Amino acid sequence: MQCTHADHAHDRRSMMSRVELACAERGLRFTDLRKRVFELIVDSDKPVKAYDLLEHVRRHGTGPAAPPTVYRALDFLMAHGFIHKLETLNAFVPCPHPDAGHEAGQFLVCERCQSVLELDSDALGERIVQQARAQGFEVRRHVVEVYGVCAACRS
Repeated sequence: MQCTHADHAHDRRSMMSRVELACAERGLRFTDLRKRVFELIVDSDKPVKAYDLLEHVRRHGTGPAAPPTVYRALDFLMAHGFIHKLETLNAFVPCPHPDAGHEAGQFLVCERCQSVLELDSDALGERIVQQARAQGFEVRRHVVEVYGVCAACRS
């Protein structure tokens, strides 16, 4: 998972360090299962579905393997801004910046290779909220998913 913010490192070590630090600062328990689920999402080069995570946890014996345990880990990771859910794919990607607000997200998703690029566009998010308010609508969260073909697949 990449984003367009120039100051973010997107390698596994950097993302793991940021999440571990955020958990320590916020007093959150980063259990072995939560950590393993996050690692699996970070290590994937495409969005990961919950049942793929469940199968991996079951195969490799890294903890309880019932669907509710994996879903609770995903809920924790999403609630604290460590991962994003791509709604149309019903799949998860890591968040390269867990210290930012998470009521909005904009993603470019390649239809060929399934790579995902998170846009760092506060202006786009603000515009959506402004348009919604003009209609009397209170925005709690929004996700914009744009599907197409990435530069690597086009060349």
